[in-house]
Amino acid sequence: MDLSCSVLEVGPGFGALTRELSKVAGHVVSVELDRRLIPLLEDEFAACSNVEIVQGDILRLDIPKLMEGKLPGGSRHVCANLPYNITTPALSAFLDADMFESITVMIQKEVARRTCAKPGSADYGAFTVYVNYFMTTEILFDVPPACFTPRPKVFSSVVLMKTKGVRLLAVDDEVMFFRVVRAAFGQRRKTLVNSLYAAFGNYMSKDDVAEIVKNCGFDKFTRGETLGLEEFLKLTDAVKSSKKIS
Repeated sequence: MDLSCSVLEVGPGFGALTRELSKVAGHVVSVELDRRLIPLLEDEFAACSNVEIVQGDILRLDIPKLMEGKLPGGSRHVCANLPYNITTPALSAFLDADMFESITVMIQKEVARRTCAKPGSADYGAFTVYVNYFMTTEILFDVPPACFTPRPKVFSSVVLMKTKGVRLLAVDDEVMFFRVVRAAFGQRRKTLVNSLYAAFGNYMSKDDVAEIVKNCGFDKFTRGETLGLEEFLKLTDAVKSSKKIS
């Protein structure tokens, strides 16, 4: 990072990370849910002109509006120690905002593995594809329970996500892409043909689905969890080209 960049921090706690961010970023907006911590944080960073404390629930805030209003211009980044119970919706909110060059988060190790999983692995799923559609992902390191007070029962991991910089599909096609991905993982143990038919059977016959899968170069035993991003893009194009699904 550099002093021309802006950072959205979520969950500052007592401000240890906020302090470090203030040294390397031009602007830091730190969102804290706990009202009791706001006076402490405001006092701690009263002399830091580049730090602003905002009380609020990140899941209820309009992130694009917040960023445009408080962090206009320059490159934008997220840095967050996310509570385990909001990890998936928070990451989804950051990605849907479509305005961050990087997202660095500490999350539960299990979720980190799912976020960065490879096709065919036990951790690979629809959420993996969703994240990797927008970002490249990398687990930087694990954090043991002993690093926290009180100690959690699970390990955490720090994950770095970087934007791919370009949209792979038009917005309308993205809607179909994510429909196809959800369908492919909707019945994980079934073949891709059966999973897609279960989701789109109102629009096409099973033979139609089988033909689409075959035309993509997949055999009848292929399962959705074995497909990578490029293969899902190819499958989406084939489904749309069939003109059977509205």
